[in-house]
Amino acid sequence: MRILMPLFLSVLFLSVATYAQEQNAQAPKTGHQNNNKFKQLYDEFSTPNSYRAASGAPGHAYYQQQADYKMDIEIDDKNARLYGNETITYTNNSPDKLTYLWVQLDQNVRAKDSKTPLIQSDEVAMASQVATFAKDYMTEPFDGGFKIQAVKDAQGKDLPHMINRTMMRVELPEPLKTGEKFVFSIKWWYNINDHVNEDGRSGYEYFPEDGNRAYVIAQFYPRMAVYNDVEGWQNSQFWGRDEFALPFGNFEVNITVPADHILDATGELMNRKEVFTKTMMKRYEDAKKTYDKPVLIVTQEEAEQAEKTFSNDKKTWKFYAENVRDYGFATSRKFIWDMMAVKIGDKDVMAVSMYPKEGNPLWEEWSTKAVASTLKSYSRMTFDYPYHKAISVHAKNQGMEYPMICWNYGRPNSDGIYSDRVKYGMISVIIHEVGHNFFPMIVNSDERQWTWMDEGLNTFVQYVAEQDFAKWYPAALSEGHDTYPSRRGPAAKIVPYMGGDQNFIAPIMTKGLNTYQFGNNAYGKPATALNILRETVMGEDLFDYAFKEYAQRWMFKHPTPEDFFRTMEDASAFDLDWFWRGWFYTTDWVDIGIKEVKKYRVSAEPNDYVKNLVAERGMRMSDLPPLVYMVDENSNEYTQHTQNLSSMDVTTLKEYVMDNFSETARKNIKDPKYFYNVTFEKPGGLVMPIIVEYTYADGTTKTEHYPAQIWRLNDYEVNKAIASDKEIVKITVDPNLETADVDTTNNAWPKQEQPSAFDAFKQKVQD
Repeated sequence: MRILMPLFLSVLFLSVATYAQEQNAQAPKTGHQNNNKFKQLYDEFSTPNSYRAASGAPGHAYYQQQADYKMDIEIDDKNARLYGNETITYTNNSPDKLTYLWVQLDQNVRAKDSKTPLIQSDEVAMASQVATFAKDYMTEPFDGGFKIQAVKDAQGKDLPHMINRTMMRVELPEPLKTGEKFVFSIKWWYNINDHVNEDGRSGYEYFPEDGNRAYVIAQFYPRMAVYNDVEGWQNSQFWGRDEFALPFGNFEVNITVPADHILDATGELMNRKEVFTKTMMKRYEDAKKTYDKPVLIVTQEEAEQAEKTFSNDKKTWKFYAENVRDYGFATSRKFIWDMMAVKIGDKDVMAVSMYPKEGNPLWEEWSTKAVASTLKSYSRMTFDYPYHKAISVHAKNQGMEYPMICWNYGRPNSDGIYSDRVKYGMISVIIHEVGHNFFPMIVNSDERQWTWMDEGLNTFVQYVAEQDFAKWYPAALSEGHDTYPSRRGPAAKIVPYMGGDQNFIAPIMTKGLNTYQFGNNAYGKPATALNILRETVMGEDLFDYAFKEYAQRWMFKHPTPEDFFRTMEDASAFDLDWFWRGWFYTTDWVDIGIKEVKKYRVSAEPNDYVKNLVAERGMRMSDLPPLVYMVDENSNEYTQHTQNLSSMDVTTLKEYVMDNFSETARKNIKDPKYFYNVTFEKPGGLVMPIIVEYTYADGTTKTEHYPAQIWRLNDYEVNKAIASDKEIVKITVDPNLETADVDTTNNAWPKQEQPSAFDAFKQKVQD
């Protein structure tokens, strides 16, 4: 028997349903408008062109400049000065004629006339430590800026140049055309800063016990700025926070230091047999064949002996680095040096650590293992690490990265004892800084403009690598723990920031210098967003494929945010504009909850809703076709239906099934007995999937993922009709805290009583 509803009844029920929906969807007096949440990002994105394709890949006309360096560097250890002479060969691969070049002078941030201190808001402290007071009010500012002695062309003629704080414009004798090269040289020196007391990404630490310094040196040479299709010259001033934008090139670098120093740097050591002893050479050859633990190239005993020598002789270490964007080195007579091999793809890479005795026993145990683990994790997530080594250098209070080399903190007490906090802090910073080899040293984004593109992406992969580290080195975990205690990555950890004072929160898509909470904005929130995208929105397989595609498309190139966003969609067939807009372009937060749950019984008898509707329309009940009715648990008529029928207990429905379903089909037909209407609300502005766990009376559970698009027609609340053969006794939104929901008090039905802040404090004390 086929049942047809008359047209007028269809219109009747449709109009009433539409009216009710419109009434429910009326916007509250305050809230979010559903105007832009699923609007495509065409207004925000740059127009695709021949340089950058709409897919997010480099376009057919993509270009990038090249800057090659030959440098002679010398450290004056007694006076803590660095002297340098460099020759730059600049290749113009752009379609434009260039009339001048821009060179970065980042050390000028520490010049006596630096403007950086003047943009910091400060006030008089009512009490200060003596050393702080003396530094702030009684001493002259440290003079650490570049002293430019000469800028000359290849023929030795002076080149006109102008210095504007941390940027130097060099005038070209004639326009530099496409494909042409220009060779010029710069001679300079500067006073090296004490990075422990004067701050800075580069400098020395002084050890008064033995009178030695340990140097970690970077931003030490005038560096070419980037010229590209997006901004022309990236000559934004360096104020001290936003990092760097640099072109790729080849480096030939000769570094002269005291003869008793141990030194390593970006690039391949070209004169190893000249600077190594025979013993060191043998140990090095052993390290190249050792994969399970580090081999000491310089032991602690040897380093302690060298601390006493203070040689007046000099030694020059020669390096060559191909296709890197920057350069750094570390040197000291205090350094212990160890190495081990790690298999990456079809080649061996050397994982290396350099540290003074003050770092032991922590560093000897964990530093090089952390380097090796990081290379494996990041290579799995992106591309095989292309360089021949990665170096971790111990530097108090530091965490900074350069191609093939980075500085990392983490120091035991003077008696060698260290806490879990110190251990995990050291391992995490090593993973993070070694990981920067991938972002931005190879996937070369503009750090000066888009901090999150290196820090956020790197912090996300750091979280993956930390969890890998715990699997590969379980001995590093504290007793009773089976996962690594990552500080950033899990969704719940970003909740205090996203739910905080909106007056002091900026969108991720903000220049790093101008953000309120730099760590949360540039590191924590983008890392969490990508983790949620991977684990909750897209799934690991789909996300990992797209993320790897981005990394491989843009390795050794200069991507923009649009290139990342577009590639992630292009490689996954996932429309993510709603996600990028919410997480990266706004400061909205996640808050999804359960507004209401209604429970129904199925009935063959007309309910009050239909009776009233028929009466309002001047109809008769006999005009209606056979219907299945729902009775609201909270209605007066609910108690009249003493029997909770299953669907097949309704005669009209049973007849329909018998007439329209084959015997085979009837064996698989569902027979729900319990019916619910769940209304989800979204007080928060961020669109997110709704993750719901349904708990049944028999103790079983079922988790449902409703895609974010469920909010596309109503930004305030949505409904889901649930038919079940088992009674639902509990409903929980985001049961595993996957979405960074800032308010979980509305996440459960029946509503759960939340302890007061005082009760929570008491419980914590008792625990």
